[in-house]
Amino acid sequence: MASLNPLQGVLGQRRAAHLLRRISFRYSRTKVDELAGQTAADALDALLQVHPLQLDQPVYADSPGASPATWINPPQPPDAQMPAEEDILRRYVMAWWLNEALHDPGGAHRLSFFFHQFLAVTPDYGTSMEFYDYLMLLRWGCLGNFKQLVTKMVVDNCMLEYIDNDQNFVNNPNENYAREFFELHTIGAGPTAGPGDYTNYTEEDIIQAARVLTGFNHADRDEYQDPDTGIPAGRGYPQSHDFQPKTFSARFNGTVIQPPSNNEAGMFAELNALVDMVFSQEETARNFCRRLYRFFIRRPIDTEVETDIIGPLAQTFIANNFEILPVVDQLLQSEHFYDADDADSLDENLGALIKSPLDLALQTLSFFGLPIPDPMTETQEHYETLYDKGIMGRLMDWAGMFMFYPPDVAGYPGYYQDPDFNRQFFNSATIVSRYKWPEMLLSGTHAWGPGADEPLGTKFNFAAWLRDSGVISDPADSYVLVQELLRYLFPEEPDSERFDYFLTTIFLNGLPPADWTYEWQNFIASGDDFEVQIPLGRLFNAMLYAPEYQVG
Repeated sequence: MASLNPLQGVLGQRRAAHLLRRISFRYSRTKVDELAGQTAADALDALLQVHPLQLDQPVYADSPGASPATWINPPQPPDAQMPAEEDILRRYVMAWWLNEALHDPGGAHRLSFFFHQFLAVTPDYGTSMEFYDYLMLLRWGCLGNFKQLVTKMVVDNCMLEYIDNDQNFVNNPNENYAREFFELHTIGAGPTAGPGDYTNYTEEDIIQAARVLTGFNHADRDEYQDPDTGIPAGRGYPQSHDFQPKTFSARFNGTVIQPPSNNEAGMFAELNALVDMVFSQEETARNFCRRLYRFFIRRPIDTEVETDIIGPLAQTFIANNFEILPVVDQLLQSEHFYDADDADSLDENLGALIKSPLDLALQTLSFFGLPIPDPMTETQEHYETLYDKGIMGRLMDWAGMFMFYPPDVAGYPGYYQDPDFNRQFFNSATIVSRYKWPEMLLSGTHAWGPGADEPLGTKFNFAAWLRDSGVISDPADSYVLVQELLRYLFPEEPDSERFDYFLTTIFLNGLPPADWTYEWQNFIASGDDFEVQIPLGRLFNAMLYAPEYQVG
């Protein structure tokens, strides 16, 4: 029986590593060891927080000495150059978010991305500054109240344009946002029950919701900031709104929504009534909890999980008035999350998810402590060379995950598209760049394909890392070195045969362990790393190629 009962006792290394892989993009041995001595409840108290950003905003490369506070109003080129300039600025915003995610010690960026992948927009809708506002709205709401986040998202300037609500007027209604509001953002469609009837709502409900949403449109960033979030947002324009009563179907008990006044306040009252109506349906909570489950635990949801996990979790969500923190906390504390709710603790959830290209990139960079250019003094190298052209352009794009550019409004198929789900992150079309990732890091270049010699923006020195980081307790001992790396890099420790493959076949290349000890000690004494880099390179490639490293 799947159980939401909280896990008792301290986590230990294996479960602490599992939690950190699933809740944070920043993964390190130091953090795993810290969490290992804590209970799940104590660990989550620290992880489920919105920690301060390193930089409030990106630094613009063409403004030498600019502080983060001045990026939001970068020097503007002549109008003829604006499209190209805006594209550059959008890439800076995306790279800024990646850098913040890499350095976030908690779960805020992971949860922000969870919401992005079904409350999706792309950077091409709205300006670079409005896309920044969208990301900040996700950050504002990621551990807050889901009803509030969904409501605020309706008037996000990027979302208004992305799903066409900026084209929704009383005399010419547009139903796109209303459709996605039901299907993607809240209750979900459910199986088709009849013509125009999707079980949870009907086509007529879409028409009526579109009328509620008429007249919400863009506002200039310096014109209006939402009073609750402090973030620039769109507004209601009464002259474009339908103020007549809206009558919904039996799926919503024939609810009638009518504004209390024919002004902007009345429009927002209608919007709040629409949200209340949809959230009064239990299926809205269940649909959200299924999304959480697929994102944090595993994609398939069987009858047992639906009954024992999704149902009770949805009740927690409802009882807490749709606050996000209690339901995430309950799920990630549960015996089920740690495979501790049945006799076989190795059969279900640890290592059940194929890492997305985003996870693969950021968790590798953080575990091995790769050098990151300083965004204040090496601005272009930081944003463009490393994140834009390197991580996004070479690894993630080629691995089939175009960051912040999901292929459609439903988000990234690896998170929702049955039956393949996350297998789409690892197939014949996406596998090459994943397998070239260690070569890219060791060479400090793009390593393969067009532009193979272009700089990656970082380079991994395995020998120096082992010597200086203290991550491995005794690098001179080949057994300890390989054992500790595999223990932290793989979800489960390998059996003796698999371990011997990495130690004897790959790392030692059939030579006696004493040879490694001699070469390591010579490196420490002389600083000449030539001989030690060869076996370390073999080991690094083999570990990152391994199927065990591709899952988390």
